Amino acid sequence: MSTHTAKEPLLKPVADVSKVSQFFGNIFSFNSSLKLIHWNVTGKGSYAAHLSLDEAITTLLDVTDRIIETTYVSHGNLNIVIPETVRPDDYIAHIESFYDFVESKRGLFSETFIQSIIDDYQEGIKQLLFRLKRLQ
Repeated sequence: MSTHTAKEPLLKPVADVSKVSQFFGNIFSFNSSLKLIHWNVTGKGSYAAHLSLDEAITTLLDVTDRIIETTYVSHGNLNIVIPETVRPDDYIAHIESFYDFVESKRGLFSETFIQSIIDDYQEGIKQLLFRLKRLQ
């Protein structure tokens, strides 16, 4: 008689572990780019933008940690390499395009809980865009 009654969940493998690793490296680079923007924002509304960026950075770093840790547990170690981080001149366009980039990479993950974490990440970006656009 077995004492093991629960079935082990069967996880679908990620589409391509190297692409997932690259995606996470891009997330790290984007998060760092927000800090570079945060330190360099000037002009009208810059203090509000500075605070909004700081809040978003905190939120996005927390979500980044969650998605990477859950992916490690589900799929094993990843070789994450962080690409060069840039500080764009048009930071609104930079943030908007990164939102679209994240959306385009959803297909790398089949688990609904990881999709939910991606939702949280994108919500953080949208909240940042709301604050930056409304506070100008």
